[in-house]
Amino acid sequence: MDEQREASAANAASSSSSACEVSERQIGEVAVVAPSGVVDMLTAPQLEGAIRTALSNKPAGLVVDLTAVEFLASAGMGVIVAAHEEKDDGTKFCIVAEGPATSRPLKLVGIADIVPLYATLDEALAALDS
Repeated sequence: MDEQREASAANAASSSSSACEVSERQIGEVAVVAPSGVVDMLTAPQLEGAIRTALSNKPAGLVVDLTAVEFLASAGMGVIVAAHEEKDDGTKFCIVAEGPATSRPLKLVGIADIVPLYATLDEALAALDS
């Protein structure tokens, strides 16, 4: 019985640690999708849904802003790669990431080599505008 309680407590702790909120907004003709918190296998579908919604509107550009992400797991990186591959040819795509929790993993696995990476949203918007 104690083992069941410990397992339940461990499950509750792990599910509460996977918290992610995703905001979406439009800046001119650019869609900005900004997750916050933890992007892992439990929360990556939220990010994927927001990106798909943004892309369905055929924006001129899409920015995935990871500024408020505390942890980016491989599932989140997979969503970004899939979005890059599925986007319309007329849609420019980039990522905002700075620091060890986001830009470092994106650089280590090579995603930064295929998707432009910027330190700030302003830099990303300026690059998409040029």
